[in-house]
Amino acid sequence: MAAPVNRGSEAYQFWKSELNCPQFVVAPMVDQSDLAWRMLSREYGAQLCYVQMLHAARFCRDARYRKEFLASCPEDRPLIVQFCANDPEVFLEAAKLAESFCDAIDLNLGCPQIIAKRGKYGAFLQDDWDLVYKLVSTVSKGISKPVTCKIRSFEDVEKTVRYAKMLESAGCQLLTVHGRTREQKGANTGLASWEHIRAVKQSLSIPVLANGNIQFLQDVFRCLEETGVDGVMSAEGSLHNPAIFVGMQPFCWEMADRYLELVGKYPAPLSSVRGHLFKIWHHVLQRPEHYETRVTFGVAKSVAELTAASATLRDTLLKVLPKEELLKEYAIESIPYWRCQPYIRPASRQVVAKHDKMEENSGEAPPKKIKGPKKKKKPKDFREKEKWPECVTCKVNRRGLKCEHSLCKTCCRREGRQTLQHCASHRVNMDRLEKELNTCTV
Repeated sequence: MAAPVNRGSEAYQFWKSELNCPQFVVAPMVDQSDLAWRMLSREYGAQLCYVQMLHAARFCRDARYRKEFLASCPEDRPLIVQFCANDPEVFLEAAKLAESFCDAIDLNLGCPQIIAKRGKYGAFLQDDWDLVYKLVSTVSKGISKPVTCKIRSFEDVEKTVRYAKMLESAGCQLLTVHGRTREQKGANTGLASWEHIRAVKQSLSIPVLANGNIQFLQDVFRCLEETGVDGVMSAEGSLHNPAIFVGMQPFCWEMADRYLELVGKYPAPLSSVRGHLFKIWHHVLQRPEHYETRVTFGVAKSVAELTAASATLRDTLLKVLPKEELLKEYAIESIPYWRCQPYIRPASRQVVAKHDKMEENSGEAPPKKIKGPKKKKKPKDFREKEKWPECVTCKVNRRGLKCEHSLCKTCCRREGRQTLQHCASHRVNMDRLEKELNTCTV
């Protein structure tokens, strides 16, 4: 690695002139950073958006992939395109193809998912600092646009700072620090460490963004004050409430309707639209009376079907909610379920037990790893709870949903042989079976 280079003045020039000093940033999210969503976020205070993480190798060889994910419009700026990569030359080729469509190229060094581990990218490049340095330095020298990075922290603060300094010396001009380690995900997500982020900010001369623990606008300002960062990035918080950066908890149907309106103008993949509606309507769909709508969202085969289901849910709520409730002001602690609000992921037993153990040991880490909770056995009547229709003959097995005779596979095949009835769902072709039977008889 080369000696550290102070890039502060150049980086802050880019920060001010190209990005306009953004404090409110929407994170790049796989399958959920479509153009319609970015435009909705900008309408509600977002000052910088990212394209979802793109695979550099596929981006280079697939023109359709490029066209789909580089879709933008003049109002969609400033914009950063993020890649995952593990080959400097491939990353450079992808960056050259994308640089004319954006204001900067970002390298994802924070994805903690198992697919990133298999492909050796994202947070799993943390183990190969030489490769990371080469990725950043090669592209920063090979394109005209700035290179930025998004990382996860190490458990050790000093190691996190050394890693950040290495990226700065390689040519990174904007660093986003997610204050969680790559092991903190899913049920073990826990809280992000702003201490790590503050230490990185104090050690670098380039702009730094903080990511983690952002649920409300108050959290944004508290993070800016406690860490000293230049801006704050929100991921899950903005997914559940696109108006997070203006301090509002709007009606769920307002956000859903506006997003679907933008999808009409800026088409998005069905999977993206479905995912956004599940997030926006999350707290409503958790209620038993809206179970059927949740199922409809899950099985819808077009944006039109999702739009109709969302409109039906809106109309249902407007009929049952008193007008005085809709006009009432609410504190953060008592936001009603029909207003956009964050999803607070419950802490796993491991996290809670670890926290309790550390308190007992006066802050020292527990000596042994705590085993995860045992999986609960399904009750005997789980089929009834899932409301899956039974076979009309045996009354035990599940009925095939597309079976013409409302039978399970076993009963359908057995009765098909007796009555010579067809069933496309269970692939019972009686012409073939009859021919087999006649052959056997002969």
